[in-house]
Amino acid sequence: MLRWLIGGGREPQGLAEKSSVQTIGEEQIQNPYTELLVLKGHQDIVRFLVQIDDCRFASAGDDGIIFLWNAQTGEKLFELHGHTQKITAIAPFSSSDASEEKSNLILTASADKTVIVWDCTTGRQVQKVSCFHSTVKCLTVLQRLDVWLSGGSDLCVWNRKLDLLCKTSHLTDAGISTLVELPKNCVAAAVGKELIIFRLIASSDKSEGWNILEVKRLVDHHDNILSLVSVNDLTFVTGSHVDSQTEIKLSQSPNETSVQHLTCDEECVFAAVGKGIYVYNLQMKRVIACQRTAHDSSVLHIEKLPNRQLISCSEDGSVRIWELREKQQMPAEPVPTGFFNMWGFGRANKQANQAAKKTQENTTMHFLELVGDLIGHSSAVQMFLYFGELGLVTCSADHLIILWKDGERESRLRSLTLFQKLAQNGDLQLKF
Repeated sequence: MLRWLIGGGREPQGLAEKSSVQTIGEEQIQNPYTELLVLKGHQDIVRFLVQIDDCRFASAGDDGIIFLWNAQTGEKLFELHGHTQKITAIAPFSSSDASEEKSNLILTASADKTVIVWDCTTGRQVQKVSCFHSTVKCLTVLQRLDVWLSGGSDLCVWNRKLDLLCKTSHLTDAGISTLVELPKNCVAAAVGKELIIFRLIASSDKSEGWNILEVKRLVDHHDNILSLVSVNDLTFVTGSHVDSQTEIKLSQSPNETSVQHLTCDEECVFAAVGKGIYVYNLQMKRVIACQRTAHDSSVLHIEKLPNRQLISCSEDGSVRIWELREKQQMPAEPVPTGFFNMWGFGRANKQANQAAKKTQENTTMHFLELVGDLIGHSSAVQMFLYFGELGLVTCSADHLIILWKDGERESRLRSLTLFQKLAQNGDLQLKF
């Protein structure tokens, strides 16, 4: 099947290319995912996937049920019932107590205003918290402090015994939509158009209590913050809905665009913006590559793989693999950061700014090439998990989970299993 990418509009200065149509054939020689397993069980939209360990993951969504799966075989391990409404957040919650045997737990929050802790080994409910006055929209575990946070109409801090250690006063009716951990015992909370920095301060007495102190409010977005990612100890990035030509600086006419998801590595921030993908280099402080029309509909999730590849999924039901490649060297032109909004945490690094200016004097530009197109879902693909050689897991509004497998690897494994069985039966003499 041929898939078409149609380029158009104005790219950031320095990235402008001729309008082109990018195609990919059925062979897709750089796409290893040629086999798939369809995992059924959910009865509604599957919105969340979370990795438990190297070979297990959990799925959850609007049916209020959590499933645990084996990423190698696709086997359904447990079906967890305890919520009465849709799941709104999920987070891994591994034990960090050296005196105890390590246990894999997960936290789930629901529109039924409860949070449940589950044991992934037994599939049992460990404990349930039902004291919330509003829906918990996000969960964050601070392993270093051995606490976890819940965000809704207020911010709450809990210990592993699910004791409430402290909480903020009521923030807004809209509540906290996302949380990210920062250095110095701080967290950033997206509350509508505002970004609030909180610091956790240990109680002065010898108890394990904490206090929450509001450090700063950053008001720079014109609409609600949709995405938030911590880049390093000094920088984090926010993304929201933007709809003006001057703010985006990427289109010939005003259009509505949202920064749906952000991710990063040591060098770059990768943003899912509208239907497109943008790569922002942290050292250069500029967009070095973009694909304005990466999908036919909004890109919902994006991740950088250990190699120079990206994976994106969209409302159009597709999952695509991209490779970040270099173009010819060219003298750098001033490129606007556009919608990218970088927040510094701590003192500004003047040397880094000077280095960025020198780097821009002569730089290599990049482009995103489509190398794989995974067609299997019939509705919006919400997110995915990358399990390395075990494959890729996607979830969708079509109620399905698909486990994408490396066809060559699976063929080798099947051949090896067959040879081993023949050898055990005495039908084949194996020589080493």
